[in-house]
Amino acid sequence: MVGSQSSLREANRARVVDAVKRHGGLTQVELTGATGLSPATVSTIVKELVGAELVEVRGTIRSGRRAQLVTLAHRVGLVAGVLVGTRHLTVAIADVSHEVLAEQVLPLPDEHRADTSLDRAALLVVDLLDRVGAGLDEVLGIGIGLPAPVDASSGQVTVRGILRGWDGVPVAQVLEKRLARPVYVDNDANLGALAESTVGAARDVHDALYVRAGHGVGAGIVLGGRVHRGVAGTAGEIGHVQVDPGGNICPCGSRGCLDTVVGDRALLEPLRASHGRLTLRDVVRLANDDDPGCREIVADAGTVIGGVVAGLATSLNPELVVVGGALAETGEVLLGPLRDALRRRTLLQQVSPLDVVPAQLGTRAELEGALALALAHTDVFERPDETTQRGTP
Repeated sequence: MVGSQSSLREANRARVVDAVKRHGGLTQVELTGATGLSPATVSTIVKELVGAELVEVRGTIRSGRRAQLVTLAHRVGLVAGVLVGTRHLTVAIADVSHEVLAEQVLPLPDEHRADTSLDRAALLVVDLLDRVGAGLDEVLGIGIGLPAPVDASSGQVTVRGILRGWDGVPVAQVLEKRLARPVYVDNDANLGALAESTVGAARDVHDALYVRAGHGVGAGIVLGGRVHRGVAGTAGEIGHVQVDPGGNICPCGSRGCLDTVVGDRALLEPLRASHGRLTLRDVVRLANDDDPGCREIVADAGTVIGGVVAGLATSLNPELVVVGGALAETGEVLLGPLRDALRRRTLLQQVSPLDVVPAQLGTRAELEGALALALAHTDVFERPDETTQRGTP
C-alpha cells in the first residue's frame, strides 16, 4: 500500500514537472487543468518541488489577477538549440524555463557540408556558454533541426540529395563526440510544429498542421498533441509533392515538386527582369511595402501551397493550420490565398471549420522547437530530492 502511494506521488510529480517543461511556465490553476490533478494536490506537489529546488514560483498577472507562475528552477541546467538552414546556422542557449540567454546567427556557404557546419555549431555552443558564464557540464541536452527528413533514432537524413553534404552522417553522434552532451535531431518543420503546439498558436488544440514557407516548404503534423514523424521521418514532406509533372528536377530526384515551384529560387527568378537580383528577405520586405510584383509572387505561392496542404488536411482533418517561415511575414498576402485554396479543396464541415493562422512564434518557431526538443528529453523530474532520499512520505 505504501509502495502504491509512493508510486502515485512520483507519477503525479512527474505530470506536474512535465507540464511545466512542456509549456515553459504555468500558474497553479493552469497546472490543474493541464494535469487533471486537484488544486490541493498541485499545491502540495509544487511546494515539494520548490523545496527540492526543482521549480521556482514567482508572481505574475493572468486575466488581470495576481497568480503564482511555476517554472523549472534555473539551477537545474541549460539546453542548447541548433538550427541548420540552407544559408544560416543559428545557435541558442536557454534555461529550462525556455528563456533564451544567448543566441547567434552565422552565415553558411551554399551546399555546406556536415563536418564543417557541425564544427561551427560546436564552437558556437561553447562560445555562447562562455558568454553566460556556464560550462558544458551544465548542458542537459542539445536539439538540432535540419531542413531535410530525419530518422530521429539515428539522427541521419533519410532521403539522399535533399541536403547535399549530409547524406549518411550520424549527426547526433558526431555532435555528441564534439561536445560530450546528449544530442537530439529532427526535421525543422517538425520542430516548428513542436514549438507552436507547446507554447504557440496551436497550444490549445490536439490536431494541427504547421506549414513552414520560406527557402523551401515543409509541414509538421501534430496528432493528439504529439508530433507525428512517420516511419523514416518523411511525414509532412509536402515540399516533395508533385505539382508540375513537366517541371524542373528536384534535388530529391523527382520532377516538379512543390519546392521547385515555390522555393526561393523559383520565386526569385520571375522577378529578376523587373527587380534585378533579390533575396527572399527582399521579396518579403517589398511585398509588405505594397510592391505589386512581389505581392503577386507571394500570393501565387500561397495558392499553390494551399492546394497541397488541402490534400494533407483532407486526410488528417486537423483543427488548425499554423503557417510560419519567412513568407508568412507577409501576413494575408500569403495567408489569404492559402486559406482560399484550402476552403475550395477541403470538405466544408460545420462542426469545427478549419482555420489558418500565422505562427505565434514567427520565424523563431523552429529554433524554439530545437530548444523544446532538448528539454523534452531531460529527466529533471526523475532526480530524487533530499526529502525523498530520507524516506519522508
